[in-house]
Amino acid sequence: MRYFLLIAFFFSFGTTFSQDIGTRLVSVDYRQSDIKSVVSDLESKTGLRFYYDPVVMDSLSVTFKADQKRLSLVLDQIFTNDYHYILQQNTVFLTRERQIRTQLAPGFLPEGAEKQRKPASSEILDYVNTGAGEKVPEATTENKLYAIGVRSNDLSGKATMAGYLRDSKTGEPINGASIYATDVKIGGVSDQYGFYSLTLPKGAHTLLIKSVATRDARRQIVLYTDGKLNIDLQEQVMSLKEVKISSDKVANIKSLEMGVNRLDIKSIKQVPSVFGEADVLRVVLTLPGVQSVGEATTGFSVRGGSTDQNLILLNDGTIYNPSHFFGFFSAFNPDIVKDVQLYKSSIPEKFGGRLSSVLEVTNREGNKKEFTGSAGIGLVTSRFNIEGPIDSNKTSFIFGGRTTYSNWLLKLLPDDYKNSKASFTDLNLGISHQINEKNNIYLSGYYSKDNFKLNSDTAYKYSNRSASIKWKHTFNNRIYGVFTAGTDHYDYNINSENNVVNAYNLGFDINQTNFKADFSYYLNSNHLLNFGLSSIYYKLHPGDLEPVGDQSLVSRDVVPAEQALESALYIGDKYDITNNLSVSAGLRYSLYNYLGPQSINIYGANLPKTTVNQIGTTVYDKGKIINTYHGPEIRASARYNLTTDFSVKASYNTLRQYIHLLSNTTAIAPTDVWKLSDPNIKPQFGSQVSLGVYKNFKDQTIETSVEVYYKKLKDYLDYRSGADLVLNHHIETDVINTAGKAYGVEFFVRKNTGKLNGWVSYAYSRTLLKMDDAQVGALVNNGDYYPANYDKPHAFNFTGNYRFKHRYSLSINVTYSTGRPITLPIAKYYYAGGERVYYSARNAYRIPDYFRSDIAFNIDGNHKVHQLTHNSWTIGVYNVTGRQNAYSTYFTQEGGVINGYKLSIFATAIPFINYNIRF
Repeated sequence: MRYFLLIAFFFSFGTTFSQDIGTRLVSVDYRQSDIKSVVSDLESKTGLRFYYDPVVMDSLSVTFKADQKRLSLVLDQIFTNDYHYILQQNTVFLTRERQIRTQLAPGFLPEGAEKQRKPASSEILDYVNTGAGEKVPEATTENKLYAIGVRSNDLSGKATMAGYLRDSKTGEPINGASIYATDVKIGGVSDQYGFYSLTLPKGAHTLLIKSVATRDARRQIVLYTDGKLNIDLQEQVMSLKEVKISSDKVANIKSLEMGVNRLDIKSIKQVPSVFGEADVLRVVLTLPGVQSVGEATTGFSVRGGSTDQNLILLNDGTIYNPSHFFGFFSAFNPDIVKDVQLYKSSIPEKFGGRLSSVLEVTNREGNKKEFTGSAGIGLVTSRFNIEGPIDSNKTSFIFGGRTTYSNWLLKLLPDDYKNSKASFTDLNLGISHQINEKNNIYLSGYYSKDNFKLNSDTAYKYSNRSASIKWKHTFNNRIYGVFTAGTDHYDYNINSENNVVNAYNLGFDINQTNFKADFSYYLNSNHLLNFGLSSIYYKLHPGDLEPVGDQSLVSRDVVPAEQALESALYIGDKYDITNNLSVSAGLRYSLYNYLGPQSINIYGANLPKTTVNQIGTTVYDKGKIINTYHGPEIRASARYNLTTDFSVKASYNTLRQYIHLLSNTTAIAPTDVWKLSDPNIKPQFGSQVSLGVYKNFKDQTIETSVEVYYKKLKDYLDYRSGADLVLNHHIETDVINTAGKAYGVEFFVRKNTGKLNGWVSYAYSRTLLKMDDAQVGALVNNGDYYPANYDKPHAFNFTGNYRFKHRYSLSINVTYSTGRPITLPIAKYYYAGGERVYYSARNAYRIPDYFRSDIAFNIDGNHKVHQLTHNSWTIGVYNVTGRQNAYSTYFTQEGGVINGYKLSIFATAIPFINYNIRF
C-alpha cells in the first residue's frame, strides 16, 4: 500500500509543480527558428530540460513573439497542431502527431487505491487486455499498458508471451530484432517470420525492442498468464550526426554464430556494381573469406571451397546457377530482396548437402497496408516491381521482373563480337496469407531465362525455375512448425542450326522435389530447441545430344538419367548457461540412396578405374536402391563474453555432400554438369574448426573480428589430364578422388553509423589438394600437395559510403586478390615421331593478380513523405583505373611457338547511370 500511495503522491506533486512552472513569465521573439534554437532559448530562460527526437521535430519552424507571457501559454502557441508537449516537474517532453500519456490504466492499482487520486479531466487512461480468446492486438504505442493473459491476483511463477514484430508501415515481419525485458534482463530475438517468444516472471515489465531498421521502442506490459502480443515498430530515419546503438551492433558479440554475415538491402544498394544495378552476390564477394573465381562471374569460393560447395537458397528454393548475362548480374532482383545471410562456419543443423557455405536470400512478403512499387532503368537492364494487400492485414503479394536490352552494347564491341546477342529475364512472385493467428501460408515462385550467342551460329540457353508452398503453424507460445514442399529445376541448352549437316541440340537438366518440416521450441528463457526432417528427390539428365533436321549427320547420344533420394533428421539446442556463456550443440544425420534404373560399370579390384580395367556392368531396375551412403554431421559452438563489447567464440562442424559439379572452368558456366554420388563416385566429406575474437569500439558503432579456421576435405573430385566431361558415359574414369586441407585467417572491420560507413576485410587463406593413391591412377605432383584451382592466398576489400547530406552520397569499392593457379606449358619435346608439349606441375603458376576500384555518386529525390513518387539516380564508373584483369588465359601454337594470351572482359573504365523510382 505504501508503494501505491507513493505513486499517487508523485503524480499529485508532479502536477502541482508543473502548474507552478507553467505560470512563470517569459519573453521570446522567434522568426522562422528551428527546434534547436527554440529549445536552447527556453532552457536558458526557464531552467527546464527538453527531450525530443531531432529527426521527428526537424521540420518545425517557429515564428512567434511574446512579452512577459505565461510559459504554458507560450508552449501552447509554439507546439500546436501536430506537435504536442507535456510538462512534468522541470522536464518537457516533445512529440509530433502522437500525444504523450503518463497515467496508469484502470485496474492497475488494487481496488480502492484508484480513489486516492483522481486524474484531471484532460488525462487519458489506456488499458488493453490480451487475454485468452481475444484477437491479438497490435501494440503500436508506448503509452498503453498491455495486460497479457487471463487476469489474476496470483502473480507467482512464470508465463510465456509470444507474438510477431512487424513494420507499422508495411506490415512485413522484422527479422533479427531483439526484445528485452529490462527489469529481469531476459530477452530474445525475432526469427525470419518476425516471431518471438519470452518466458518471464509474472507481473509488470518494460520491454525494450531494438532493430537496425526501426526506431527503438518500449512497451509496458503486465504478464498474468500465457498470452500473445504483436508489436508494430516504426522505420528508423537516421540523422547525419546521430549515433544509433541498436541490437544489430552487439549481435556480433552476443550471438553464438561464427562466420555469419548478414546484409540488408540498404547496405547492398550502397556498393557500386557494373552497369549501376545493385547486385547481391557482388556485395557478398566483399565479405571476408569469400572470393570471386574470376572477373565477370558470380561464382564464388568460401574459405577455400569450390563453387559447387555453396548451397544457394532463394526463399528455400535451390538456385544452381545464380548468374545472368555472362555472370555480369546475379539472379536476385535487388528491389524485392529483404536480407541476405551467409553461413560459412556455424552452419545451422537444418542446412546440409554442401561443405563450404549456405547463402540464404529472402524476399520481402509484400506490403500489407497499401499498394507500392518501384522501377529502374539502366544502360542494359530495366526492372519493375509492385506489391500490396489482397486482403488488408491478412494477405499480401509482391511481384518483380527484370529484362535486358543489351544488343546495342554488344554491337560496340570489336568486330569479332559485333554479331553477338544476349538477353535475360527473371520473374519473382510471392503471396503471404494469414489464415488466423496460428496459421500462415506462403507461396513463392521464381523463373529465369538466359539466351546468348557470341558471334557464332551456336546459341546458349539456360534457365532456373523454383516454386514452393510453406505452412507455418503455431502450436502454442513455445513451439511452432514450418512445413515446406517445393520443386526446383535447372537446365541448359546448346543449339546450332546454321549448318544443316552439323545441326544439333545438346541439353542437360537437374530436377529436385523436396519436403521439409522445421520446428522451433522455446523450452524456456535459456533453451531454444530446433529439430526437424527433410527429404530431396533428385532426377538428373546428364546429357542429351539430338540431331536437328533430316539432313543432320549428328548421331544421337543420351547419357542415362540418374535418380537419388537424400534425407536427414536433425536436432539442435542453444543453451545460455550464464549471461556470459552460451553453447550450441546439434546433430544432423543424413541418408543418401542412389536409385535405379541405372547401369553401373564394374572395375577390377585394387585397379585404377579406366576403360581398360572395366570387367562388366550391372543393371538395376526402376526404384531399386543401388547403394547407400549415410552418417552423422556434428554442429557445435560456444561463446563467452569477456565484457559487454568483447567475446570469444569457437565452433566445429562436419558436413557431407552427395552431389558434384563437373566443370572445365573455375566459374559457374551454363555447360557445367552435375553428377550424383554412385558406387564409383563417393560423396564429399568435410570438417572445420574455427576460433574467433570479436571486439566493438566507440559505443558499439565499430565492430571488429578476427577468425581463424582449419578445414579438412575428403573425396573432393579433381580431374585427370585431358578429362572429357560432356556426354561421358563412364565419368568415373576421368575424375579422381583427392584429399585436401584449407586454412586461413580473416580480419573484418565494420562501421554502420555516421556520415562515413562501410567495411574493410582481409583474408589470408590456402587450399591444397593431393592425390597419392597409386591404385587409383597416376599420382598428381608425385603425391604431394598442390594448390586447388581456386586457391587465392591474399584477398582485400574496402567498401565505403560517405553521405554528404540526406540526398547525396558517394560510394567506393576497392578489391584486390592473388591470381588463381594455372598449369602452364613450359617446353616442347619429340616422342614416338611426334611433337609433344611438356606441362608444369599442376597449378604451379598463377595468372596476374586481380585489382579493381569502382565509384558511384547517389542522388536521392526530396524526402517529402506525401508525394506521388520518390526517385533517385546512381552515376558512377566501374573499374575506374581501367585495369585489364584476366577473365581467362589460353595458349595457341603460332609459327611453331606456343604463345599465351589473356582475355579481359572489362579492359577499360565503364561509366554507368541508373534511374530509380518508387511509388
